[in-house]
Amino acid sequence: MPSPRRAVFLDHQSLDLGDLDLSPLHDQFDELQLFASTRPEQVAERLQGAVAVVSNKVMLDAEALAANPQLKLILVAATGTNNVDLAAARAQGITVCNCQGYGTPSVAQHTIALLLALATRLCDYNRAVADGQWAKASQFCLLDYPIVELEGKTLGLLGHGELGGAVARLAEAFGMRVLSGQIPGRPARDDRLPLDELLPQVDALTLHCPLNEHTRHMIGARELASLRPGALVVNTARGGLIDEQALADALRNGHLGGAATDVLSVEPPVGGNPLLAQDIPGLVITPHSAWGAVESRQRIVGQLSENAQAFFAGQPRRVVC
Repeated sequence: MPSPRRAVFLDHQSLDLGDLDLSPLHDQFDELQLFASTRPEQVAERLQGAVAVVSNKVMLDAEALAANPQLKLILVAATGTNNVDLAAARAQGITVCNCQGYGTPSVAQHTIALLLALATRLCDYNRAVADGQWAKASQFCLLDYPIVELEGKTLGLLGHGELGGAVARLAEAFGMRVLSGQIPGRPARDDRLPLDELLPQVDALTLHCPLNEHTRHMIGARELASLRPGALVVNTARGGLIDEQALADALRNGHLGGAATDVLSVEPPVGGNPLLAQDIPGLVITPHSAWGAVESRQRIVGQLSENAQAFFAGQPRRVVC
């Protein structure tokens, strides 16, 4: 007989770099088997005998679930649940729980860091020093790249939940005026401006909303063109929110002052991406790392532990289905 509380973590190295304390999660199970990563063809076999599975990005499809009728709990080590066939889980009576709000400080500071990098031309100046341009300067400083101050500028937020609110507070600390925009597909609100009204008013735009059928490519060529000349765009949400080719074009033609993104439409970008071209000026890309502070990842461990403990106590929390 399998252990009554046997669990498997299918891709623990996507969360733990050897710097986390996993003991709170181990404490919830009689046995917790850790796999660094799991290929699609390995999923069904590795679930054998487990009543619970932890997965960050490994796909749990209907076939793998059907092959494991003993499975009772899916713990998603993230907020998004697109890696789980929720309809199949629901039909099989499997509870699915996710993690929520764990990365707010990490992503908020990363958003502001990207905004500051664009405003100060940080990457350009760092590259100029490395390339020897400063050493060749005729005076004590090098000011080849225009710098702007955030104070007095207007920031547009698309997504004013917990994360958007944290970014707003940080932006206000820099003296920025903050406006919130209406997210496509959501009910209108008096304190949210329609995109057509928001975009022409802002000097910077940051995105903090989910990707769905309403928000895919909500920032395209027309929306980018409606931003003020020299505006800055920062995306730490999902790559598909912005038409990436349109963003590349807006940077090349000089309409935007700069753009920074922590996300791309396909990750990792093994098939290439329009934003990876080498001739795009004013672009900063980070590799979906905004969430990855050690404190943020440790909060995920804590929430996974809480979710497991609550499930076995008959009072599941953070339930998706």
